[in-house]
Amino acid sequence: MNNNLKNPDYKLSLIVPVYNEEVAITPFLNEINEKLASIRPHIDIVFINDGSKDKTKAVIETAIAEDDSISLINFARNFGKEAAMTAGLNYVKGDAAVILDVDLQDPPELILEFVRLWQTGEYDTVYGVRVDRSQDTFLKRVTAGGFYRFFNFLSAETTLPENVGDFRLIDRCVIEAVKQLPERNRFMKGLLAWSSFRSIGVDFQRPERNVGDTKFNYWKLWNFAMDGFTSFTAWPLRVWGFIGFGISFLSFLFLMYVLISTIFFGVHTPGYASTISVVLFLGGIQLISLGIIGGYISRIYTELKQRPIYLVEGVYGKYSQETQQDSDVDKAIEKELEVTNE
Repeated sequence: MNNNLKNPDYKLSLIVPVYNEEVAITPFLNEINEKLASIRPHIDIVFINDGSKDKTKAVIETAIAEDDSISLINFARNFGKEAAMTAGLNYVKGDAAVILDVDLQDPPELILEFVRLWQTGEYDTVYGVRVDRSQDTFLKRVTAGGFYRFFNFLSAETTLPENVGDFRLIDRCVIEAVKQLPERNRFMKGLLAWSSFRSIGVDFQRPERNVGDTKFNYWKLWNFAMDGFTSFTAWPLRVWGFIGFGISFLSFLFLMYVLISTIFFGVHTPGYASTISVVLFLGGIQLISLGIIGGYISRIYTELKQRPIYLVEGVYGKYSQETQQDSDVDKAIEKELEVTNE
């Protein structure tokens, strides 16, 4: 499967999604050049600009003019990090790719260990495991841990390693596998875990962000978690059958109690509080179930429309030239086929 892994001329692509990160681009490139100097000739860097409203695109274009190993995929508007990572995987040409953030919270020097393990030929995916999340808030640590445990409890076919983000090296075979997955609601952690054949984790301490501001908030993280659950398990849909059965059984027991109590002890004066409590409880259950069903239906609706996951305004740098060359080759083949058919 991995005949090219010990080839000294391997190519490694860095996939770097960015959104309003103009102040982080230069420090990131400096760290890459410094910390990965020993393998820098093997590396090409692909920035995916996810509709930034600042000068991110201009800063990257300046970097491209100074370094021909850098490329830019510029989105027409903001489509989200999952779409940006998808575009990166679709465009990269390397024998393997590393997905990492531009804020340097994914330490570039760890890539050296990723490459070493990958070069052994024993692993198709090498991911970073955060052993220290003290820089995160208490609420974020609790919710993140709960998400991983709850996801793995619900999902039978895919297991997410805990405290693992998007920072990982993936072999070309994994890239090609992910490219076969066409869903529009992208949960890349799950897709990469589902398609990874042989994986290993590398522990690291995630540093604090030194430049720029995080683009995530708890509302986005909540929606992200919901995408994860609905993409890899139908358990939230099925569970309402059991809940309905349980409520019906309890209702039957309560009905029997009322009948027996009425027969032997007479009619009790009905209570307003108990009645309204039951009504509100059952109404809440129904609304929750409808909300979950609606969440799945909305995702079906999105898939049926078959809109593209992202729209590219332009490709700049090294990959722009390669894309043009590929287009010229395709046109030449089409022309040759037309002549042959005639």
